[in-house]
Amino acid sequence: MNEFLESFQNPVSFQLHGILSTVGILDIIDILIVAVIFYKIYEMLQDTRAITLVKGLIILMVLTIVCNFLELHAFFWILQKALAFLFVALPIVFQPELRRGLEHIGQGRFLGPVVHMNDEEADQMIKEITKTASQLSKKKIGALMVFEREMGLNDISATGISIDGEVSYELLMNVFIPNTPLHDGAAVIRGKRLVAAACLLPLTESRNLSTELGTRHRAAIGLSEQCDALVLVVSEETGIISVADNGHIIRDLDADGLKRRLLPIFTTEKPGVQLKDVKEYFTNWRKEK
Repeated sequence: MNEFLESFQNPVSFQLHGILSTVGILDIIDILIVAVIFYKIYEMLQDTRAITLVKGLIILMVLTIVCNFLELHAFFWILQKALAFLFVALPIVFQPELRRGLEHIGQGRFLGPVVHMNDEEADQMIKEITKTASQLSKKKIGALMVFEREMGLNDISATGISIDGEVSYELLMNVFIPNTPLHDGAAVIRGKRLVAAACLLPLTESRNLSTELGTRHRAAIGLSEQCDALVLVVSEETGIISVADNGHIIRDLDADGLKRRLLPIFTTEKPGVQLKDVKEYFTNWRKEK
């Protein structure tokens, strides 16, 4: 028995050693890049309707391979034609996800985060927004606030009324006063500025949401599904404060909970390597040479 195991292990170990001996550093880097790309694609599709379509596509591909192996020619032909049609239809089916991915690439940061404001300004911003949300909650005044991150929201702000004012408790309260032109719709906030108000947001198409969630909540989830923005919602019926992020909604937040959600958006982060930093490095290097 031992001799049989040794005779089996020796060729396997020899083949494994031969494969590993041909793998270089560039091959490892290549594999890591592909792994990161696939992980990012999965992360982007996770918890969306697209992940179900991907699973269905994988099942069809596995069935095609099995039918080819078992020589089920008729079934194999049908599956082959179906896969060809699906690959043509993929750009249409995955249009929102493809758009979101391209926006991440086109508008994302180079190798690190960009600092928008210092710690003092960030703390003041969070206080103003938290104070506004708490007051709106007490008075049961409905509100939608969209906080822009890496992806630009010019197409959303263009649907509303341009304001471009510095964010403050007084300004936000005036925006959301009932029975005024700016009350309905969302306020778009970029850094320290209130860019626009009365903006229209896309509604989510998800059917798994609670019936308690109204149009404001569905609009908040809908936008968070299509971009990386954080959307704050104050319910007009209950006064509950909620936050929508990446297609998920977190409900019944108090002031402290809201501050924790806003903190990553406004707090100063350690700057990463920016494109201009790389250019400056090579410029200085050439001068030294």
